[in-house]
Amino acid sequence: MRQEVYTHSGALDRSESAKVLRNTYALLAMTVLFSAVTAGVSMAIGMGRGMSLICSIAAIALVWFVLPRTANSAKGIGVVFAFTGLLGASIGPLLNHYLSLSGGSQIVMQALGTTALIFFALSAYVLTTRKDFSFMGGFLFVGLIAVLVCALGLVIASFFGVHMPLASVALSGVIALLFSGFILYDTSRIVNGGETNYIMATTSLYLNILNLFTSLLHIFGFASGDD
Repeated sequence: MRQEVYTHSGALDRSESAKVLRNTYALLAMTVLFSAVTAGVSMAIGMGRGMSLICSIAAIALVWFVLPRTANSAKGIGVVFAFTGLLGASIGPLLNHYLSLSGGSQIVMQALGTTALIFFALSAYVLTTRKDFSFMGGFLFVGLIAVLVCALGLVIASFFGVHMPLASVALSGVIALLFSGFILYDTSRIVNGGETNYIMATTSLYLNILNLFTSLLHIFGFASGDD
């Protein structure tokens, strides 16, 4: 009897995890497409870096102060679309910069293709093995703090006219590895029942993809000799 209860509970948990996963991927696909549209609009109107920064700040405000209060209701879906739309618009100037370079279209497509390849490969690995990567949480958090400190240092250095392109591209490499780790971690949490809210799961995976893409964009731009 006890074994039957445990078996039923395990089947129920897997069913719930599968439901969260389906909803997450469906919403993620829609929000990625929506952010691509807003990025296209941003590029078409020639949005400046100042407005790009405002969009980023507004997106951060939404995810910090609004999303936690609405994640368990239908309003949360609207907040996620607003959040991803703002971030999509914010990368418009960055995309215009790379597209203006010699071979810029190839750089952008390489970054997009590599991002998609990494995301699907890592996701497939977790879905196939169902391995628990929750042990990576502390390491990834420390890595994120270290990356933010280094990025701030580079910004301050550039403000004083000190440019360090090699340090910048090295940091992009670290960011790419870090958010690849977050893809493993966040997907594992969904698969193993650690994350039961598909709206929050979508937000996490979207941020992982966006940061992976922008870091790869910098790396490929530098490798091409045009960045």
